[in-house]
Formats: sequence, C-alpha cells, structure tokens
Amino acid sequence: MSAFARPARSGLRPWPHLAGVEPPHFASVTAVDPSAGMVAQAKKTTTSNNIQFRQGNAEDLDFVADKSLDMVVAGQAAHWFDYAQVWPNLARTLKPGGTVAFFGYKDNVLLGYEQATEVMETFTYGFGEVAPGVEGMGRFWEPGRKILRNLLREVVPPESEFADVQRQLHEPGQQGQGEEVAWQTNKMKLGAVEAYTRTFSCYNSWKEAYPDVKSRADGGEGDVVDVMWDRMIDSVPEWKAMGDRWREAEVVSDWGTYLLMARRRS
Repeated sequence: MSAFARPARSGLRPWPHLAGVEPPHFASVTAVDPSAGMVAQAKKTTTSNNIQFRQGNAEDLDFVADKSLDMVVAGQAAHWFDYAQVWPNLARTLKPGGTVAFFGYKDNVLLGYEQATEVMETFTYGFGEVAPGVEGMGRFWEPGRKILRNLLREVVPPESEFADVQRQLHEPGQQGQGEEVAWQTNKMKLGAVEAYTRTFSCYNSWKEAYPDVKSRADGGEGDVVDVMWDRMIDSVPEWKAMGDRWREAEVVSDWGTYLLMARRRS
C-alpha cells in the first residue's frame, strides 16, 4: 500500500504504520492500494480520522493536486510500479523538498543453516522439476520479483526532478550498509517459517496450477512445500533427529531489506 501525506505544523517526518496509529506529523494521509480487499481490511484496522483510503494505483494520481504532498511512502509495493508514469506523477504532486520513501524486503535466509536455505531457494525459484514429479515455483512469481530481489537497485529517481538520493541496503546473511538501520530479522520456530512459506504468492499460484495436488494438512500426499520441507529437514541432522518435533526448532530468519529515499528538487 502507498501513502500520500499532507502537511501539519510539526513538519515532515517518517510515519511507519497505517493501522491503529494517529499520525502526529501530518494533517492528512491518503492510503492507496489496487486491491479492494486490502483497502477494506485497512479500513477495518484503522482508527485514525485523518487517514483516507482509496482503491487505485501509483500510475494514476489525477485525484492529487499539484505540489500538495509532503511525503510519498510505498511499503513492499514499489517493485510493481511502472516508473515511466510514476516518476512524473511524483514530480508533479510533491512539494519542493518533499520526500519519497520506498521500503521493502525480499527472501529470508535461515542464519547458520545455509544448506536448508539453498533447498528453499531451489524449490522457491526453480524451474522445471525440483524433485521427482514436482515442478518448482519459479515461473509463478510476478514479473516485478526480479526488481525486488535486486533490492530496487535499478530504480533510480530522475536527477532532473529529485536530489539527495539515499539507499540503505541489506543482503540477507550479510552485513548491511548503514548501521543506523534496524534490519528485518526474527527468531522463529520452524513451524512458523513453514507457515510463512505457504503465504508466498508463487505458492498460491502453484496451487492454482495443480489443484489436484493436496498438502498433507489437507489430507493429500504432499504438495511442493511439503516436499521442500522434507528436503530441508533432511539437510540438517539436528532437525532430522527431532523427528516429528522438528517444527519446534528455533532459527533466526534474516530478510533482504531496502530503503530508497529522495527529495523533490526545489
């Protein structure tokens, strides 16, 4: 979801959350998402009176007046944008000195368990058979996934309209640039990581392509994620030794993260 912020007396500051938070630094916020379902969910979980929600996309900002915005934020959405349309839109609607802030994350790694991470990579991004009779999920990602996996490095604000460009990048499992940034890590049980992998958009598209292949939880013989986790558990002796209790093992997930910021030239 993208957010467009208009000014308040306290000036321009980053505002991290939409749901349930009264934005103290802006007089009004317009949140935009192309999904009607996401807009409906956001409305249910937001109590602030100065946040307005709108179904739409970043390529169509005709409803926004020229030079009326202090800040434009896109969270885990900027890899979808058509920048041939988005940059002119932002240049028109942002005030001189206004801020663009795009942030998001890519695939997590399991710190210290590189062999299991490699298996997850193979199944998640592999094309063709990744196990006997099992197609990988590589072809089911959205086109913008390549941009996200490169942490938006190829997304460059036009120099003629934007200045003070800053990037904070973190490759998962590596030391990030910018020690002031709190990178996205989380201690999780393997059961939670397994559940997380079933939220991947590529997995949902894989299931649509193979409607007759049921997960074990749904009474089937196992789908691509079941087989992936079989291989992941087999790759780590300590997990395999836990038998059916492997979901209780704890790991640290570390996601690749980006923050791209720029200011509208005066």
